[in-house]
Amino acid sequence: MPFFNDYGIRAKEKGRDVHYFIKWSPLAQADRWTISSKVPALGGVYEVYWMDDHEHLRLLSVGITHYGGLRSELRRLTDPELNEDPAAKKTLAEEEIWFRYAPCNSAAMMADVNWFFRKTYFPEKPGVSHSGRYEKIFMNESAPDKLIWVP
Repeated sequence: MPFFNDYGIRAKEKGRDVHYFIKWSPLAQADRWTISSKVPALGGVYEVYWMDDHEHLRLLSVGITHYGGLRSELRRLTDPELNEDPAAKKTLAEEEIWFRYAPCNSAAMMADVNWFFRKTYFPEKPGVSHSGRYEKIFMNESAPDKLIWVP
């Protein structure tokens, strides 16, 4: 699968295992104009962060989006007027919000990648399932930014 705009997800299968390669977009500060003009209307994986008082990024959301696309989902998740979660609304209104994404057109690949990240970030309760196609899932990430976030 080709990378979209140099960002995206590729997979290399080996028997019943898979090794995903994810190339993230650069981190960007969330505002409606940046999202509307730079984020593609494609499916994919995303991460949303907020900046704390010590200038550390804190994970707010990780997930996938299909048909509505990254543009509309990131717009909804990062705008306090559009987000329906009361806890998120407060954070969105008061903090600096950042995001990154990796486009992908395969629902099964996105499910595996999302499961891997959520299982890594929230080992006790990932809240999602993988596609069930593989016994083991491995991940390699690359990003133009050196991202260090605090759980």
